[in-house]
Amino acid sequence: MKLATYKDGSRDGQLVVVSRDLSTAHYATGIANKLQQALDDWGFISPQLQDLYDTLNQGKARHAFPFDAKQCMAPLPRAYQWADGSAYINHVELVRLARNSEVPANYYTEPLMYQGGSDDFLGPCDNSPCMSEAFGIDFEAEVAVVTGDVKMGSTPEQALDGIRLVMLANDWSLRHLIPDELAKSFGFFQSKPATAFSPVAVTLDELGDAWNQGRLSLTIQSAWNGRTVGMCDAGQEMTFHFGQLIAHICKTRNVRAGSIVGSGTVSNRATETDGKKEWTKGYSCIAEKRAIETIQTGKPITDYMKFGDTIKIEMKGKDGQSVFGAIEQEVVNASTA
Repeated sequence: MKLATYKDGSRDGQLVVVSRDLSTAHYATGIANKLQQALDDWGFISPQLQDLYDTLNQGKARHAFPFDAKQCMAPLPRAYQWADGSAYINHVELVRLARNSEVPANYYTEPLMYQGGSDDFLGPCDNSPCMSEAFGIDFEAEVAVVTGDVKMGSTPEQALDGIRLVMLANDWSLRHLIPDELAKSFGFFQSKPATAFSPVAVTLDELGDAWNQGRLSLTIQSAWNGRTVGMCDAGQEMTFHFGQLIAHICKTRNVRAGSIVGSGTVSNRATETDGKKEWTKGYSCIAEKRAIETIQTGKPITDYMKFGDTIKIEMKGKDGQSVFGAIEQEVVNASTA
């Protein structure tokens, strides 16, 4: 099934069930008012939501209305946890190579992860405010999952059973703030503003065979100012699958229902022809594009985003239809917004 949260003037919005083709929706009132409520009692509530979803897809829901992604908040407008990994080692390798830095050996055996802010997410069509273009504004196209309760010490295989929903994320980064923060050896903070998520979150059964052991083998599309810059395969080169990412968190603590775990920037390796490397699938963040340019020419050419720039992130199924709806945002000046 597909679930979304509609704006209603409150912090947490109203849970709606959305049809498979994203054309219609129905309030889940009477079953669950908020998505967190459903996650807290998933075994009891999700079958009822599924029944409504089936009725909606059959065209028999009496109070259905046209679905509008612009009315959506993030599926979970605020969450108990937002932990973002860096599951695509190719991205790490490129960024490190561009600055002549080796990738530590343990990066290949243990995922990188940071704790993001989970109290203030952006809706899929909300503007993304920033105080200054000088911060180095960058989008990051990612896949994310929403969990149920997962016990401390869970194995990657056990952790996979804790995944309830899948969605897309735009994990905004302020690249020029990152070096000083990392130099303090305490991780990202100011350099990671509010993350945006796709209009809908979907259950694993909706993904069919595209979901395989914690990896989603579909193409994540990124269009910057209307120009497609990334058509990256989200499954093939994901070094650490979502079960491994969740198990990484579970090493020392429980993961509670309503936690969101991100994949990190989706990244694909170059193809090589006659000794020449080409990144034919593009990029899912500008930092990676700049790293590629540095490797090829000795310096970055592409600048970061400016006020008024737009980004669209979407993933289509094998039938060509949008799976999660699109994240469509404009960067705006926070001081005048």
